[in-house]
Parts: sequence; structure tokens; C-alpha cells
Amino acid sequence: MPARADIDPMEIIPILPYVILLDVLRDPLDFRYRLIGTVTDEHMVEPYTGRRFSELPHQRAPSRIWSCCERVVHHKQPLRGDIPYVGPKSDFIAIENIMMPLAADGETVDMIFTVVEYIDNYESAAGSDGASATRGR
Repeated sequence: MPARADIDPMEIIPILPYVILLDVLRDPLDFRYRLIGTVTDEHMVEPYTGRRFSELPHQRAPSRIWSCCERVVHHKQPLRGDIPYVGPKSDFIAIENIMMPLAADGETVDMIFTVVEYIDNYESAAGSDGASATRGR
């Protein structure tokens, strides 16, 4: 399993605005926003960098986002998913994402590297063809 040190931000510049890096905390299990890309940060209700899921009513267990993160940690496998959008942009209805586990020791998941895509009403109504109308917003 790759570690955070294996990811070179210079190699992924086009997707950095859509990246979320989560710390996996243990005893008890929790997730903390370490890094939030600029586009993603603009689409959130408030600044979440440094905040734990357990502090956020719509993200604490047993929310869908919590369950997805928990699954990545326990199964040590990437997970593609979608969750309802909760944020300030009324034209967005969902978030599609891919969550990928990272482990400094190669074994224990200590971070989750996530790339998000925002799905708006237009894209949903037109049917997604894999090309997003939301990039760059």
C-alpha cells in the first residue's frame, strides 16, 4: 500500500483543487481533514481543515461519509462512491469520489487520499457521460 510520501504533488497539479487528504485517528476511530483543495474548500459549508468528522453533525458516525472512510480503513482498499452534497452551492446535488488508503508502514491505513467531483442538477438531468460540467467552478 502506498504512503503519503509516495505522492508527489507536482505530478498531480491538475487534480489538486479536488483533493482531500484525511488523517485516520485511532482509539477511538475518527477522521481529520488535513488538506482540502481550493475548489473543494469553496464548496464546503465552512472551513474544515483541521476539523474531525466527530465534530461535524452531518459527518459523524453513522453518516454515509463516515461509513465510507471506515470501510477504506478496514478493507485497505480504494472505494468509489457518491454521497449527497451538503454545502453552500444550491445547484450541486451529489459528490462522486474515489477514496484511496495510504499507509506510512505499508500496512496500517493512516491517511485517506480522496479526489472529489461535484455533480450538479444539469449534469444529473442530462446523464453523466464521464465528462464533468463542474470542473473549474
